[in-house]
Amino acid sequence: MTTLPTSPAAQGSPGSAVARSFLEAFGSEPSGVWSAPGRVNLIGEHTDYNAGLCLPIALPHRTYAAVRLRADRLLRLRSMQSSQKYELELDDVRAGNPPGWGGYAAGVLWALQGSGHQVSGLDLMLDGRVPLGAGLSSSAALECSVAAAVSDLLDLGLLRDDHARAKLAAICVNAENTIAGAPTGGMDQSAALRCQIGHALLLDCRDDSTAQVPFDLSAHGLSLLIMDTRVEHALDDGQYAQRRASCEEAARQLGLRSLREVAFSDQDAALDRLSDHRIRARARHVVTEIERVRQTVALLREGHLPEVGSLFNASHASMRDDFEISCAELDVAVETATTHGALGARMTGGGFGGSAIALVSTEDTQEVTSAVTHAFADNGFGAPHCIAVTAGGPARRES
Repeated sequence: MTTLPTSPAAQGSPGSAVARSFLEAFGSEPSGVWSAPGRVNLIGEHTDYNAGLCLPIALPHRTYAAVRLRADRLLRLRSMQSSQKYELELDDVRAGNPPGWGGYAAGVLWALQGSGHQVSGLDLMLDGRVPLGAGLSSSAALECSVAAAVSDLLDLGLLRDDHARAKLAAICVNAENTIAGAPTGGMDQSAALRCQIGHALLLDCRDDSTAQVPFDLSAHGLSLLIMDTRVEHALDDGQYAQRRASCEEAARQLGLRSLREVAFSDQDAALDRLSDHRIRARARHVVTEIERVRQTVALLREGHLPEVGSLFNASHASMRDDFEISCAELDVAVETATTHGALGARMTGGGFGGSAIALVSTEDTQEVTSAVTHAFADNGFGAPHCIAVTAGGPARRES
């Protein structure tokens, strides 16, 4: 889910830019500035709410939050990317209120309170630099930047270690599910809070355990190219919820708690027991995608990064054909990248727009970018935005 557009880089560091905007809006300095990253998922799509495995990295792109606590329970929420201003009492926060991006910020306070923490009102200025609508989880970056700020300012200790960060991620998921109304799993918030520089995060959504997996592309002469189609997607439009409902129905018909319990080797027998072809296809994607995560992690740990490309290709085909969450722009990006030298490519994120990723030789990055740009023009699509990224770090205090 994405919520805020990005702005051109302001003068000075992002932290100083949002602090200046806070001063202009509220008349005094913030207590500090915090940030949290967007994420791109290498592989493991729509597996999180099926108690499966996924493998995200944190992006260099971040959302910055300048924050000051208040003595009362008033929330004053502002963004450098939006003219919408929110002012409401914390006691008035509920499902659907406030609407829009304000629900993601206010929801964090609501969810912290629901978890037993004593919270107060706050003044907030946001600077969202995670691309809007790109499937790179600007919503989780927003939530986690606010959550990190509140944890520090109230001395909640929820950034202290990975165990504490896992608890904070769950709080942010509750905020997004309940207040913003987006039925997402926990991958995005876990990535924003728990990823480490130079590593992918193997997240087991059954028990919330993690492992850091080396992801050193430069050592292999490779780059990860994000191809933002600029087709904006939204996870609260019903399509995401429909896919989740199909997976839950498949598990119910099989008498299981989740599709994670279907062994890859036993998938044919299990799928044959499902009631119709659509539910069968949805379940097949989840079972095979979890296995692709396992294979990708094994290759990364062994240093066989180029071989991951074929798993990217298989993942995209599964999302396109079985889960039916791709679109023409994503398919063109993937096909063009692979025919112009990429080792593999796949759509990433919730689907129905957003971004694809390609594993490419660093020397071929510009050629692939040019080919994708021309292919979009030839198909009458708007221009994509392509950028090579590295694995960034988690939510943190900036100043």
